[in-house]
Amino acid sequence: MAEGNQPAGRGNSTDSLRRHNLAVVLELVHHAGGISRSQLTRATGLNRSTVAALVGELVERRLVLEVDSDVRAQVGRPSPIVKPGPLAVVIAINPEIDAVTIAVVGLGGEVIKRIRYATDHEPTAREAVNICAAVIDGMRAELEAGHRVVGVGLAVPGLVRSLDGVVRLAPHLGWVDEPVAAMLAAATGYPVVAGNDARLGTLAESTFGAGRDLSDFIYLNGGASGIGGGVIAGGSTLAGAAGYAGEFGHTLVNSAGVVCHCGGVGCLETEVRRAPLLELVGLTDADSDELESALLASSSAVVLTEVHRQLDFLAVALRNAINTLNPQTILLGGFLGSLYAVAPAHLNALVAHQPLRASREGVTIGRAALGANLLMIGAAELAFASVLTDPATF
Repeated sequence: MAEGNQPAGRGNSTDSLRRHNLAVVLELVHHAGGISRSQLTRATGLNRSTVAALVGELVERRLVLEVDSDVRAQVGRPSPIVKPGPLAVVIAINPEIDAVTIAVVGLGGEVIKRIRYATDHEPTAREAVNICAAVIDGMRAELEAGHRVVGVGLAVPGLVRSLDGVVRLAPHLGWVDEPVAAMLAAATGYPVVAGNDARLGTLAESTFGAGRDLSDFIYLNGGASGIGGGVIAGGSTLAGAAGYAGEFGHTLVNSAGVVCHCGGVGCLETEVRRAPLLELVGLTDADSDELESALLASSSAVVLTEVHRQLDFLAVALRNAINTLNPQTILLGGFLGSLYAVAPAHLNALVAHQPLRASREGVTIGRAALGANLLMIGAAELAFASVLTDPATF
């Protein structure tokens, strides 16, 4: 990053170094949400005049803005604070079995607007694309007035081929080999990138949430479509050869269990499910926060029995994950976080004894921090990659 660290060899140029340093500065601002110019100087190893020039160019491109720092909190000359600018936005989308959620997300992980379009059945790929196109068309005038759309990020509850955004299998939605990214790009005119919802949730938590200071953690999410997850190992996302890693919902937890929609027997998501929890508290639909409130408010022994039963099977999956991946932390999101909130001591006790002693030492269980915005932020991060990699193209 520093001027003196430019590698020797053909193909290097002042322009390519400038573009690289622009990307470094923008990524630091994006992840921090706000950082002083003096902190940028220390973090990049660049001199102050170079940082000032880079920030100035990013300000001209309206990717960042500078504001005065709080001089009362500092000694000496205050350093301006560099924050993400409002111009660049991404449209984030999450299709589910009961709704399609569309959001506008800015740099810094700021969710500017979110719309949940409820459906009375599992939308087909074409129906989901049509819903998204209609909602985006309704927002287009507002978007074009104050923003520039970088692209669309799509978080899908299923196996998504990272190369082209083809959904190989989204079993709860009934999608098989659907070129959803290409369909959505054709319908909206924006470039579209797609990924597995839980893996994008992992990306969001590692960038902006409870995992931002962790180098090794597992994120597990429970939603209407089942259970998925993601792994951060050594500070990097574990994707797998084709981007399919993280299907914890299909971990075997009960060899005498029922047949899963995937064809296997006794998968985690056949035993740990949102639907019976909703039924027990008298709800037909609810987000994770509403379900958690209802579970915590219930005094029914039946509810607690079901919570303990589901946590028992979740502990089996966590035992396998801890023994295999040796994480620092397990982060639970969606209705899994709600389950944990009802009986944290129950799950903690199981995880404290079931995995191998050496693997379980020091492992903690926590909650995802980004709540209902998690998948929107994760999908947006996927779409922001082009600008973060080369801000000079914006």
